[in-house]
Amino acid sequence: MTKTKVAILGSGNIGTDLMIKIIKRSESLELAALVGIDAESTGLALAREHGIPTTHKGIDGLTQLPGYCDIELVFDATSAKAHHFHHQVLSGHDKVIIDLTPAAIGPFVVPHVNLMEHITKPNLNMVTCGGQATIPIVAAIREVCTELVYGEIVASISSKSAGPGTRANIDEFTETTSKAIETIGGAQQGKAIIILNPADPPIIMRDTVFTLSVGANPDDIQKSVEEMVSRVQVHVPGYRLKQDIQFEHFDSNNPIKIPNLEDIYGLKTTVFLEVEGAGDYLPTYAGNLDIMTSAALLTAEKYVEARRAQI
Repeated sequence: MTKTKVAILGSGNIGTDLMIKIIKRSESLELAALVGIDAESTGLALAREHGIPTTHKGIDGLTQLPGYCDIELVFDATSAKAHHFHHQVLSGHDKVIIDLTPAAIGPFVVPHVNLMEHITKPNLNMVTCGGQATIPIVAAIREVCTELVYGEIVASISSKSAGPGTRANIDEFTETTSKAIETIGGAQQGKAIIILNPADPPIIMRDTVFTLSVGANPDDIQKSVEEMVSRVQVHVPGYRLKQDIQFEHFDSNNPIKIPNLEDIYGLKTTVFLEVEGAGDYLPTYAGNLDIMTSAALLTAEKYVEARRAQI
């Protein structure tokens, strides 16, 4: 089977981890270029060791590589600001883009929730690491309730797993993830918080999901969440529930008060998650990288599968 040629923009933590995953695991993708802006970056050096073409001249360097015309799909693992320019260039050359930044030019995609709705779109956005970890849970709860009034996520990651690109995108992280909690997760109002934890030794990624719902019972939510966790574990084995799901009922005598919302009566659900990375590039504590790159890889492979089915 002929592999589809792809390139990665960004030779930092995320781009390098994605590179290793493609090399080690993908049966349908061939990495044809790794692109950076620092000639001395570790990622570019590692790519050269694997015989992968590189350039340190950014997207201009990519478009000038001899094999550029054969590249069908480009992963963008840079920053939200840079992606706006990259999108203009790549879309002008009819390249499919999988965006690992919070730029959100294309539709939000969380593979186990809504990938097939958008599989033919030219620009697919992977939301954020926190979004990939928590929105499947929000969506699972939405599936079994009449109304999902509110969804809030708190993503806690090790400072050591947050490179310059992640830190440059903090504001975009909260905005993009909050919006995706609503558009993909189905919450009427969403909120996202990220914490960079400087603890040493570094902590594994932890995520907490809070939802307020109407018209569901705890047993249905428990089953739906556990089924979703099992689905995500197929491509992220280190994704798991950290402890039992917690439930609390609120009635008219004891409503929940959320800013900008009326008093809420219903069921509060709290889900605690842990995401351990595969250790492909960074240590296993960097589950935030692992779930993003794994989601991007799965999306690309499903895109290739869908395209071949049409031929």
